[in-house]
Amino acid sequence: MRGRMAGLRFPYLPLSPFTSLYLLVIDNGMSPMRRLLSCAVVGLTLFAQAPSSPNIRVQVNEVIVPVTVTDDKGRFVSDLDRKDFTIFDEGREQKIEYFSRERSQPVVIGFLIDLSAASAIHWKSYQDGAIELVYNLMPGEQKYSGYLISYSTQAEIVVNTTTDPEKLTAKLRKMRPSGGSSLYDAVWMACTRHELVKGEPIEPRRILIIIGDGHDNASTHTLEQALEIAQRNLVTIYGVSTSAFGEVTPEEENLVKLAEQTGGRVVSPLQKVYSDISGYLSTPKDAGNYVFEAETGGYASELSKNLYQAIASIAGEVTTQYILRYIPSADGAPTDPKTQARRIKVNVDLPNVVVRARREYYPNNP
Repeated sequence: MRGRMAGLRFPYLPLSPFTSLYLLVIDNGMSPMRRLLSCAVVGLTLFAQAPSSPNIRVQVNEVIVPVTVTDDKGRFVSDLDRKDFTIFDEGREQKIEYFSRERSQPVVIGFLIDLSAASAIHWKSYQDGAIELVYNLMPGEQKYSGYLISYSTQAEIVVNTTTDPEKLTAKLRKMRPSGGSSLYDAVWMACTRHELVKGEPIEPRRILIIIGDGHDNASTHTLEQALEIAQRNLVTIYGVSTSAFGEVTPEEENLVKLAEQTGGRVVSPLQKVYSDISGYLSTPKDAGNYVFEAETGGYASELSKNLYQAIASIAGEVTTQYILRYIPSADGAPTDPKTQARRIKVNVDLPNVVVRARREYYPNNP
């Protein structure tokens, strides 16, 4: 990826902190992916300067809610205060006890990699993207840790929790796709089997990043079980979809559900490869319905550009969330009396913004 993409330049990314900083490092000898994501790190350092909170105290019954706010063009809204947010628990407004917009929050990140046969066609591009994502979200500091889980016919913890990115990238370079897909087992494993970091899930927060298409044909757990265990463990899930352009499948919708219900989102770099090409899919060709032929410079360039932007977007969002906490009132029955799940909603008092936060929590989290 580095060699064949060395000449890429990106005119605009929908993340305002990145745009003005990209030219500052464009000629420093780094790979295009590393340059772009380094800008994300620099931009996010400047994104807001809130006072740090080295001694965080959390009451047992507090609910923590990471929140991302973007404008209608996908750019982060960075200057909000406590008064701009309202939280509702089962429809009842709650008092926000703690608010932070600190941009260097400790996180522990589970990287879940789809190694099923379905991921083989674009594997090298996504492998390179996963490696760069690890390097940029795990810069070697103690407050950033991660672990690596691969899933095909079975899920496996390949590298347990560490602050050393090299341990993860060394394994990523050796991975090869084959077999079925056990995504839901991988999510369950991430929530129950990784080595814990002191302070989870308050500080550090828990993040999962799934690189795959969302399909599952081999798990012993269901989508509902995977979603519930993630919500109970206060995990925010992000996805980098490997589904091709024009293929919005029910499986990808499952990936979207895992992400959106936990306060994350899914980016789909392959969906943009042909999105600006008039007539694609509507004008079949005898040789195949391709505008950029696979394995050509144009296709590789377009795929890699979109992948860079998707990875940078995820890397930026993980470290640019507002953190709200509240002590729920005792009023109101839970949305689901059987599981005791409670519905929450976060509002921001601004027009034309998109607010992402988890939608449910369980009062008795592990």
